[in-house]
Amino acid sequence: MATGRPRPPVQQLPRRQRSPLPANPYSNDPATPPGHTARPCRTDQQRAAATQTSAATDPEQTESTIAPIRQVHAALYFRAQLTSKMPNFGSRPNSDTAAMLAACILTDDLGAAARRGIVRSRTGLVALVIVVLAGAVACTSDSAGRSSAPAAPTTTAAHPATHSSSAPVAANASPQQLRAQFEQLLGQHALLAMRLTRSEVTNASDFGQVAEASLRQNSDALSQLVETAYNDTQRGRFQQLWQGYVTDLSTYASAAASQDASAKQQARADLMAYCDDYGSWLATASNGQVRSDDAVRTARTRVMGLIKQVDAYAARDYSQAYKLERDTYQATFAAGATLTKASVTPTAAAKLDTPPEQLRSAFAMLLGEHMELIIDAQRATFAGAPEFKAAAAQVNANTATLTKAMGAIVGPKKAAEFQTAWANHVEGLLAYSTAVAGKDEAAKETAAQNLSGLGARLALYFSDIVRNELPVEALTDVLGVHDKHLIDQVNAYAADDYTKAEKLQLEGYQQMLGVANTLVDAIQRTVKPQLPVGGSQTGGGGTAQPPR
Repeated sequence: MATGRPRPPVQQLPRRQRSPLPANPYSNDPATPPGHTARPCRTDQQRAAATQTSAATDPEQTESTIAPIRQVHAALYFRAQLTSKMPNFGSRPNSDTAAMLAACILTDDLGAAARRGIVRSRTGLVALVIVVLAGAVACTSDSAGRSSAPAAPTTTAAHPATHSSSAPVAANASPQQLRAQFEQLLGQHALLAMRLTRSEVTNASDFGQVAEASLRQNSDALSQLVETAYNDTQRGRFQQLWQGYVTDLSTYASAAASQDASAKQQARADLMAYCDDYGSWLATASNGQVRSDDAVRTARTRVMGLIKQVDAYAARDYSQAYKLERDTYQATFAAGATLTKASVTPTAAAKLDTPPEQLRSAFAMLLGEHMELIIDAQRATFAGAPEFKAAAAQVNANTATLTKAMGAIVGPKKAAEFQTAWANHVEGLLAYSTAVAGKDEAAKETAAQNLSGLGARLALYFSDIVRNELPVEALTDVLGVHDKHLIDQVNAYAADDYTKAEKLQLEGYQQMLGVANTLVDAIQRTVKPQLPVGGSQTGGGGTAQPPR
């Protein structure tokens, strides 16, 4: 990510030696886990063939560096963007960019004649989330039970940021817990990888070092999770492949920054070879539950998204770079379900397709994405108008998706209320960032005070739609923690304290997953009886309102 400040040149180290990930703990040779051989070196003919193939689709670089511009933006732009009519961002032209999610089970309560089986679809993300959200609420409420008195705030709601994002999962973790952790870590990986590569493009070495350390910790956590889900042998092979892939990706970004076409082509060829190796690994690790070709396609979706955003960012096509960021995050997050299913029995895997699990996954993805896109927009405030506008557009797209999802649960009227409250919340956060960038202490204080009131109104909305199942005070505290993460993050970033900014970013991402779990639990217990008939099929329909 561009920092908006000139940085000393990045030291060019020999390839495969640049910032290596930690050595494999299961072998004295960090490149070769026990029971495996290192990835064989390809012949010159194989390398030439791979390079020729990759060159056919490799975009040319039009700019070598990006000159960051320190420019303060008025919050007026963001207000106009958020209060305008939001477009439908649900359509995804490439159906292979995300793992296939199960839809819902329709019940008699939604007007169906009889219970139906799970419907699988490769529709766009927004349409699918709508179906999942409405159906999940309908399918889980009958067994939830509801008290007439408001529920006490949960531990997750009161203390949602007490666990590190890289905290290991217990050896006896359930498939649901494994899925949540895989999704979280993979989504986080995509974001960290993009920020690291952008720091290389902009020669922002001081921020890049912090991003690289975070990516290393994320890789360690993923490797540990693979061991928990599979075994230590599969961890060793995964870690070897993942380490090579991260290094190749960094090499690609460095080549893009220096406009070294030959090095770019070679790095791309190495990345495509990694995808093939990853497919073979997952097919073997899953005992054939995942086909090698399918795993290769999933890996290529992630890799191509990452390298295309490097090219777009280097060419200063910020709109495309930030759109690719969101698409790649979503696809990589969704791949967590595939990794989990591949590690369990088919019966256990089928349980991961139940509506409650899809509901939880959808909310976690969207709220985690909200947190990260806000941080992108905050930091882009220091980088110039073009980048800020591109980042803000994706925040807007996330708000549109969340609004459609809420509409499927509570109807269009309450969804419109959500959009207004959420947009005001986002606007307040960006107004604070603008004041920080402009070093306007008075404006900072005003924005911070406004955020407090905006958070309280948003908490009141959420408490209302779940019929006080979550007390307003507890929700206000949770949203206050979210705002504090973002306020402290942008202050640290402005002060060039990137270590602190990154720590707050990681904590904030984890906290939003806790918020998602808490909201989903309350929604499942309370909203379903108010869903309009046919709501899951029409995307909301009707004017569902919880009784007072």
